[in-house]
Amino acid sequence: MAVLRYVSLPSLGNCLVISYIKPTFTEVAICLVVFIPSSLQESFNVLVDSFIDNKVGIADDFLSEALAGHLKQNLAALYENKQLLQAGTGNKAAASMDLLVRGDRIYWLDRAHNDPFENAFLDLVDEFVAHLNASCYAGVTGYEFHYTLYETGRFYKKHIDQFRTDESRKYSMIIYLNADWQEGDGGELCIHHSDSFQSIAPVNRKSVFFLSGELEHEVLVTHEPRMSITGWLKVGGNL
Repeated sequence: MAVLRYVSLPSLGNCLVISYIKPTFTEVAICLVVFIPSSLQESFNVLVDSFIDNKVGIADDFLSEALAGHLKQNLAALYENKQLLQAGTGNKAAASMDLLVRGDRIYWLDRAHNDPFENAFLDLVDEFVAHLNASCYAGVTGYEFHYTLYETGRFYKKHIDQFRTDESRKYSMIIYLNADWQEGDGGELCIHHSDSFQSIAPVNRKSVFFLSGELEHEVLVTHEPRMSITGWLKVGGNL
């Protein structure tokens, strides 16, 4: 089995220590130390702490400026080459497409693409999942992410991310790629709490994190192209 714990080493700073232990618990077979920069650790902590406090985690600098720029270029190239697909609602055979409900276009990330910037993003997700599992016992065992583009005038009406027939989506994550977003550009994420609404601007590098099966949310009409990476951290079920 694997045991995960965070430590602070004088020579390295914050580290994730992964110890692979034999079933007898009498001998450690392998010990792997993964260095986590303090700035990244702080971003992870902000995202998780705000989630615990408010049911919606927000970290303003989840991505570096450089990585956000490269991912935005990837998304723009996919759009230019007509590789983005119209998104639907529902899962698999039950999926339906209705622009009056959901208007974004998507393209799934995959390490098989061998894109260095996609892989860098997925490496970052791996580190966040390890942090989440180690600090909160979240039990995340997989994930899926896609590029998302809302063209001008598009939106996504109020919905919940977890499918009725598949509860494997546990946490929703959105990471925005809108470097020049200004108030008035639209496209805000509106989260419906039991007694209030929360409006979140889709500002570059920002990450939003919440329970997929609990909070209804919508994307308001965008007045400028709106770019992001959207995904779900998954547990059990159909991964």
